[in-house]
Amino acid sequence: MISLNSLIALGFTIAACLLGARVDAAETGRPNILWIVVDDMSPNFSCYGERLIQTPNVDRLAREGTQFRNAFITAPVCSPCRSALITGMYQTSIGAHQHRSGRGAEKIRLPSGVTPLPVLLQKAGYYTCIGSGLRDQNRAARQTAANNQLGKTDYNFEWDASMYHSNDWSGRRPDQPFFMQVQLAGGKLRGGTDEAARKLSERASKELGSSTDPEKVILPPYYPRDPVLLRDWAAYLDSVRFTDRHVGLVLARLEQEGVLDKTLVIFMTDHGISHARGKQFLYNEGTHVAFVARGPGVPRGAVREDLIEHIDMAALSLSTAGIALPAAMQAKDVFSKSYSPRGAVFAARDRCDETVDRLRSVRTDRFLYIRNFHPRRPHLQPNAYKDGKSIVQTLRNLHAAGKLDSLAQRLLFSPERPPEELYEWRADPWQVTNIVSVAGHQQALSALRAQLDRWMTETGDQGPEAEKMFESDMAVYVGNGHPVVERNIVLMKKWASEGR
Repeated sequence: MISLNSLIALGFTIAACLLGARVDAAETGRPNILWIVVDDMSPNFSCYGERLIQTPNVDRLAREGTQFRNAFITAPVCSPCRSALITGMYQTSIGAHQHRSGRGAEKIRLPSGVTPLPVLLQKAGYYTCIGSGLRDQNRAARQTAANNQLGKTDYNFEWDASMYHSNDWSGRRPDQPFFMQVQLAGGKLRGGTDEAARKLSERASKELGSSTDPEKVILPPYYPRDPVLLRDWAAYLDSVRFTDRHVGLVLARLEQEGVLDKTLVIFMTDHGISHARGKQFLYNEGTHVAFVARGPGVPRGAVREDLIEHIDMAALSLSTAGIALPAAMQAKDVFSKSYSPRGAVFAARDRCDETVDRLRSVRTDRFLYIRNFHPRRPHLQPNAYKDGKSIVQTLRNLHAAGKLDSLAQRLLFSPERPPEELYEWRADPWQVTNIVSVAGHQQALSALRAQLDRWMTETGDQGPEAEKMFESDMAVYVGNGHPVVERNIVLMKKWASEGR
């Protein structure tokens, strides 16, 4: 006699096939789906080539699953990135591309046909949750009493909190599949000040048995080997180690509960390190991220070199759950038998807090093309968030004292930017040589310009922010004890009036 569970599994298999979805674990029922999403962290893991620290747990995921060497985010700052990730859509297509937008009187609502992933998974019977993945620790890897607070969301559009049942999968019904987002503080653990970096190093010594030696740190070539920057990068690497430890604890819990091999685990960082040319910018330092998948249907020990976008996590997850991808979804299931590798990936940076900017990029296997829509503005525009960091303050002080070398001076503190940038990003991993005017690359440049234009048109890039929305989102700062932000708002308006 066929058991009820077997009938359910068979029914799920047939339904999923009718929907055209990929089914990886039909014989054992629908797999769980667990995302690990980490703040402010480039792929500084052992399996990605980092040699100063060891990351055995992320390495294990790579060893037992598939590692993507060339994964890139579509927005190098938290809220647009997460708005894209949770919908499987480019943030520029859904109007969620301005960082921390829709928070004032003016709201952003998703276009028709675009639905957040947790809603789709709930409708399919999944228990949806978002938290730390550990009932006794928070996202900063600190011991804490259990609570019912949800993990980091940071979406720019209006959404219903009921799309998450709770902050942990322990509340689900027996045998109910779960969708869990483990949200980790990652690079934010090191804080923004030199004092905070020192404290994290002390914590690493106590809890991990050692801390990273600042003198052994290797910085990108445009950052000076100043003690503040070295201590910050060392603390950042220790934040990678804390993150890896947390990953190990989550994997151990899944094993203890007997569900690890029934769970699709995807590890990803939401953008690169928060630094002067990292977070908020479209160079490798800001957009290249770790992306590792392990679980049902995922090839073991595989390393993929093809270009993927972070939004592809959404399509992969729905397909694993046996749910057909929405017609409008721009994400792709990178494990589908019919998958055709992307020939290019795209990214956009727009307003970040009070600082107005607009950048777009297209990346192929060889070239990275960046378009600056405000070339008369400096790379390091005034920004209260970044200017509050010791590393940026140090860079500004060194610049004022004439102590930066010519490379740092040119890349970080030129009063204006080139309208276009072109790099052979594999040969020039830090993007220090702009070849936009070099003879021999003009045909490629022309093709990339056209490719970016097509993408912006075909995906409905919603472009610059309306003045009404800017005023709405800035209202929270005005008259509320944010004098630096207020000064920057005035400057943004002045530059806009001058056509800058």
